[in-house]
Amino acid sequence: MPALSSSDLETQGHQRGDLQEIEMVKTSQLLKQLQERLAELEARNEKLEARVRQLEQPANSANGKADGVAAPVRAPAPVSEPETITEETMLVIAAAVAAFLGERAHIRVVRLTPSHAWTQQGRVSIQASHRLL
Repeated sequence: MPALSSSDLETQGHQRGDLQEIEMVKTSQLLKQLQERLAELEARNEKLEARVRQLEQPANSANGKADGVAAPVRAPAPVSEPETITEETMLVIAAAVAAFLGERAHIRVVRLTPSHAWTQQGRVSIQASHRLL
């Protein structure tokens, strides 16, 4: 490695100093942009909070909530009697199970369960078959 002259070392020192100065300028510009964006977001947040308070006021008065007093909680709706499964439905289920398994099966229990999983899965498959953007 050749020896560097003092002028070469001085030039390298100036270049390093220039690079550091450029990085400081870029950093200060980024900081300024971040501060401006933060101020914009804070102003937007204040507007949204004011709008929420404005929208909640009529809702609270309509619900019977006044001066910070909560409206009374209503009792849940009574649970309806479970639907009974007819003998005809049991025969259809037994036939479907036999067709699926290829042999007759003994069905012990059939219950109706309150679930929206079938409905949701149906929607998922329909939406999956469409090209949604």
